[in-house]
Amino acid sequence: MSGSAFTPILKDEVDIVIPTIRNLDFLEMWRPFFEGYHLIIVQDGDPSKAIKVPQGFDYELYNRNDINRILGPRAHCISFKDSACRCFGFLLSKKKYIFTIDDDCFVAKDPSGKEIDALEQHLKNLLTPSTPFFFNTLYDPYREGTDFVRGYPFSLREGVPTVVSHGLWLNVPDYDAPTQLVKPLERNNRYVDAVMTIPKGTLFPMCGMNLAFNRELIGPAMYFGLMGDGQPVGRYDDMWAGWCMKVISDHLGLGVKTGLPYIWHSKASNPFVNLKKEYKGIYWQEELIPFFQSVSLPKECTTTQKCYIELSKLVKAKLGQVDDYFNKLADAMVTWIEAWDELHPSSGAKSEALPNDLEVFLRCPREESAPRNGIHHVAFNWIRFSSWCLLSVAPLTIFFLHIHLDRDWLPLIVSM
Repeated sequence: MSGSAFTPILKDEVDIVIPTIRNLDFLEMWRPFFEGYHLIIVQDGDPSKAIKVPQGFDYELYNRNDINRILGPRAHCISFKDSACRCFGFLLSKKKYIFTIDDDCFVAKDPSGKEIDALEQHLKNLLTPSTPFFFNTLYDPYREGTDFVRGYPFSLREGVPTVVSHGLWLNVPDYDAPTQLVKPLERNNRYVDAVMTIPKGTLFPMCGMNLAFNRELIGPAMYFGLMGDGQPVGRYDDMWAGWCMKVISDHLGLGVKTGLPYIWHSKASNPFVNLKKEYKGIYWQEELIPFFQSVSLPKECTTTQKCYIELSKLVKAKLGQVDDYFNKLADAMVTWIEAWDELHPSSGAKSEALPNDLEVFLRCPREESAPRNGIHHVAFNWIRFSSWCLLSVAPLTIFFLHIHLDRDWLPLIVSM
């Protein structure tokens, strides 16, 4: 990183949520990018174990005792001995944006060797619109150096608010246990400089290790389910949250992006342990995906909370037949929303992101160009379209008038 002073962007609007069972020495690597932001650390496992956090960070640390104390009888909806406990940090946050990262994720470098500010890129993604209704073949049209391609409808160029930014990983890829066993040495060394909107109606496997979202717009849907201790399945916490979030985002007309930023995933977890956690999920997934693909939420569901409660009813009615676990999960989904509403009594899905955030982002000195405001970008496109109409239609009008008024028009065609 260059020696220039770092200015945290939207520092009062962002919480960084980290689930962990160990000392957070990895934060030293992230210090140039995280210092100045508020951290919410959720300690999993033994609450009597002391977790060390490097000096200089602004943070709160919560363990299982805190979860029980704060949530009381609702604490059972927060997983134990699983990284799904991170969603307790989502519950406590009062900030507009949340970035969550695992403690085995380090700072990656782009092909030029420059360290990647993952949080900055996530905010760029969240502060510019998504385009879920029509795919742009140059990917994110709001990034510097690109635009909407020929044939993209002007009526769709305003886009929709982006609620989730899903980042990727260099080094150890996020594989399931069977793939890990088949390809134990495989590493991802491909840096793809792209961000794209996931189309409406398309599900995806959301990974929670490098993820940011707009808490105000989609936070209630970011519940990582019942996993870990006492549960029949693990390592499907982020998948479950991603499927729920995506069908709700599609219903509410919100967008999800994937691609940049990259982090460096430092180590592979044990594939045999993973297989024990995953095997029921792998089996159930063949019924879960068709279920989510067929979900249709009623038009009366106008907020994320209403959508999530309705989805919990569908989970109980349809997936409860697959295994009784889904009846418990459906009840936990309702408990989660009750806890959310108690801690955020005035919350509710809003229709659009506040323009203020983008203005603040643009004012912050950065090394790279900031994202373009979607509204201004659309206005520019409409001006361009209108100009094209004037330049194209006016000469044609004159031409056809000439045809109508003067039959001797062949020389005119030749001269054109």
